[in-house]
Amino acid sequence: MNGFFKNLKGDAFGGLTAGIVALPLALAFGVSSGLGPSAGLYGAIFISFFAALFGGTNTQISGPTAPMTAVSMLVIAGLIGANNGDVAKALPAILTVFLLAGLLQIGLGVIGIGKYIRYIPYPVVSGFMTAIGIMILITQILPALGYYPKEDKAFVEEFKPQAEEVILDKILRNEAGEGILVLEDFKQTIKKAENTSETEIYLEAEALAKSNASGVLGALKSLPRAVKNINYLELILCLVTILIIYGFKKITRAVPSTLVALLVVSGVAYGFGLAYRPIEKIPGGFPIPNLSIITDFKLGAIMPYFFTALSLAFLGAIDSLLTSVVADNMTKTRHNPTKELIGQGIGNSIAAIFGGIPGAGATIRTVVNINAGGKTKLSGMIAGVLLLVILLALGPVASQIPTAVLAGILITVGIGVMDYKGLKAIPSMPKIEVVIMLTVMMLSVFWDLVYAVGIGMIMASLMFMKKMGDVTTRESKIESLQGFEGVAKEKPWKDELAFPEGLKEKIFIKHLNGPVFFGSNNELQELANQIPETASHVIIRMDRVPYIDQSGLYTLEDIIFDLDQKGMKTHIVGIQKQPQYLLKNIDIIPDLVPEKQVFADFNSCISYLKNVVEDVY
Repeated sequence: MNGFFKNLKGDAFGGLTAGIVALPLALAFGVSSGLGPSAGLYGAIFISFFAALFGGTNTQISGPTAPMTAVSMLVIAGLIGANNGDVAKALPAILTVFLLAGLLQIGLGVIGIGKYIRYIPYPVVSGFMTAIGIMILITQILPALGYYPKEDKAFVEEFKPQAEEVILDKILRNEAGEGILVLEDFKQTIKKAENTSETEIYLEAEALAKSNASGVLGALKSLPRAVKNINYLELILCLVTILIIYGFKKITRAVPSTLVALLVVSGVAYGFGLAYRPIEKIPGGFPIPNLSIITDFKLGAIMPYFFTALSLAFLGAIDSLLTSVVADNMTKTRHNPTKELIGQGIGNSIAAIFGGIPGAGATIRTVVNINAGGKTKLSGMIAGVLLLVILLALGPVASQIPTAVLAGILITVGIGVMDYKGLKAIPSMPKIEVVIMLTVMMLSVFWDLVYAVGIGMIMASLMFMKKMGDVTTRESKIESLQGFEGVAKEKPWKDELAFPEGLKEKIFIKHLNGPVFFGSNNELQELANQIPETASHVIIRMDRVPYIDQSGLYTLEDIIFDLDQKGMKTHIVGIQKQPQYLLKNIDIIPDLVPEKQVFADFNSCISYLKNVVEDVY
């Protein structure tokens, strides 16, 4: 515990600075998610505090981030749509999915998945991050223009026929559940339908209009209407916010420009009594647990979102651990990936219980914390406490922030989160990597983030296997010892130079380089077929094979079996631990290759062959 307070002054200043930077972003991400600013603030409070307390990166500042909010937005929109636009009815299922994501993240930490995150290919990460930026930019166009589809009466009117269908469908489903939907009582159904008020129909049409205009495709479809109905005050507030964010950075970076923009534009708009649109009211008082997660729990409601919850867990892991690496580089320390994932999972789980959106380690806030003097976990905990104090003391004041200001903040976040390094490198990147990056990006923006990453991973894996297969083919050769001299690319290994001249014609050597796996099976078989019928002994050199998979194992078995059928003796040299275990496990050793024909080094093999070959010939 003493370690917590050994850098109290630096941690206090770092935590306070990071908390101030986090405030406008938390509010903006909450609004963007669809659950409102309070959900973003609750997420920032609990994730920051508990991820710091239980995590494995001392200087990490956690909270809602752009990638996590983008995926959360899809979950929220989908479940609100499934509940006919009723946020209150959808909330238990939404928070349960977020809680599940947090618990899965704890599980990922427990099984030690953190150390494998670094193997995710760069084109996949690059395409995903750029897609997140594009999605944020497109979805913020409508609020930047001051256009809200459900307030456009002409637009809502278009959905009234569909709203009537939805209401009638609800009546029919309710009556079917009650067991009264029979022909003789059908008059009751008609009566209920006739008694539906215009207000009910209009509210349903509003929900449908909002749903239709949500997401990237919805925003693009609504853009022509938005342009015709621009609210110039909202647009000006948004543009001024963006100008201050970028302009103030050129004056000084000592004070967060995002906070300056928030305070200045909000202060002017409120002080001059401008007719702007404020954000949703932030509830006062300490956040209370949302027990509807338990009381209204329905397994069927969240099962379709299990893989989305898993993707949130993985995304949070990637987001956090990448930030941990940045923190390590700045502080010359090493984070604990297992503890970090467990800490993030605990933070996300508690945030979900209190109604907050998920988050992860936030790079900018972490860098701010370190630069301001933060060195221990106390800094992240202080950031969370500061946000709680702001909520308790300034909740009503924060509720007066213009929505357009948060739209401007999110636009700068969208611009900043895109991977310009990857985009600039496109002309010089291998074509297949460009294809993977652009595929992930386009599928993420216009289809589904989760499936896009999955498809990107599959494509990258296939690319990797093809490359490894090519390497194995290029490096693995079958040559007679006398044939080495005539092959420009293939030279004998150092310990093969002194091989007796008289034995070279009858002994062939197969050099294997690198892992033997299913990507190289065909090439292995082709190389094996090159061994002439005159050979009597084949040496398979496995000194440089660290790993063999099941597919490669069975291909090797087939090759050795075919050689045996042709009367050729196989000898294995330098086999490593993992390949040896598998070869013995399926009895290649000793059934096809007796123990006496397995050698630790090449000289031992040659000493044995001198006697055997001389005996035969």
